[in-house]
Amino acid sequence: MADDALHSAAPGQTPRSWRFRLKALLPKSLLGRSLLIILTPLIILQIVTATVFYDRHWGTITRRLAISVAGDVGTIVAYLRDHPGPASRAWIVAEARQHMQLTVRFADGEVLRNLPSEGSDISLAPLANALKNSVTLPFQIYDSDDDDSSIEIRIQTADAVLIVESPKKRLSSFTAYLFLLWMVGTSLLLFGIATIFMTNQVRAVRRLATAADSFGKGRDAPWFKPEGATEVRQAAQAFLLMRERIKRQIDQRTEMLAGVSHDLRTPLTRMKLQLAMMPNDPGAADLAGDVEEMERMVEGYLAFARGEGREPMRPSNVSELVETVVGRFTRNAAPIDLHIERGLTLPLRPHAVERCLSNLIGNAVRYAEHVAVRVGQRGDAVEILIDDDGPGIPPDRRDDVFRAFFRIESSRNRETGGVGLGLTIARDVARSHGGDIQLTDSPLGGLRVRLILPL
Repeated sequence: MADDALHSAAPGQTPRSWRFRLKALLPKSLLGRSLLIILTPLIILQIVTATVFYDRHWGTITRRLAISVAGDVGTIVAYLRDHPGPASRAWIVAEARQHMQLTVRFADGEVLRNLPSEGSDISLAPLANALKNSVTLPFQIYDSDDDDSSIEIRIQTADAVLIVESPKKRLSSFTAYLFLLWMVGTSLLLFGIATIFMTNQVRAVRRLATAADSFGKGRDAPWFKPEGATEVRQAAQAFLLMRERIKRQIDQRTEMLAGVSHDLRTPLTRMKLQLAMMPNDPGAADLAGDVEEMERMVEGYLAFARGEGREPMRPSNVSELVETVVGRFTRNAAPIDLHIERGLTLPLRPHAVERCLSNLIGNAVRYAEHVAVRVGQRGDAVEILIDDDGPGIPPDRRDDVFRAFFRIESSRNRETGGVGLGLTIARDVARSHGGDIQLTDSPLGGLRVRLILPL
């Protein structure tokens, strides 16, 4: 029922859309949201405090000050009514100035002008209400033309217009302004202190995020140490432990693969020697082919293990790496069109990236007649495009080709492909640098390989 009412209250707008709009207005950063959590109750407190102050303190003080001024004016009017004459006027003028802080003068023979009084002004309304109870004669209230710091009250008497000027300080309390100044000033001070402390806390979270991002790109972060609040330190310590576990697991798997592949070389070598010693055996040729195939598989395992080795990161020129790999193929008469943006340097494991590029470009050269390689920076990453005019890969098989030992051509014929580790090694190298490899259709009609390496 509540959902129906909410839907009917805003036709065309669902509660979810309103939530999305509200989220769009909220800060996205942790610092912004933390400051909003601090600032929102602070603003609400200021509004409530100011409202209570103005409604109670300010209103009460202003009303009492207006009653005081109206009482003095009523006293002057009553005295002049009971004691007419020049002597009484002179005496009341002197007494009003000395004891009431009021300036009294007379406009003999004048009548109040038929003009609207300024007593309806919200700042003069309390005085106008108080004068109605103290003075029964017609009156008007104006801001003084001669002095902006005084209020002029004109009262119609029997033979003249009584003009009474009162300073505005008798009608308002400056404690209100001091209170507002103190309230706003302390709020700004507290907000500034909160901003400094929250910035320090958020800095620790940002350093943790930077360290995690560097680890995801295969880069060490020796500068990172747990800091900040207890919860942030716990998260940082958990990240360090996770990083060590992942490194240990990778090292163990790499050493196991390298060890097994290396150990297989010994029996393969003995088998090759035995085959060489029986050249006239009719089955020796087939067995030699099997041994060569096993040897290629072992080399593939070793290459896969080396792809996850311990080569250190160092600043490397991607353009030079690509030129080196392409030059190696063009020396073998491979048609490759190369276009490179210069000055693309980023932290890499150069030998691993070179192996990755060799696998990708080698596949394109093997299956296509024309290959185009483009290197450039796109946003916060370096993008390497390898296009060919070969048969390509069906879209439904493009994810499968990255699986270890998977080949679209199911035979193990050396002329039609390797052991199915080339793209696996290439993607592992890309992802160990925080990047990836994507396969799409090429403008040349074949396959486009997009290698992305983050800066």
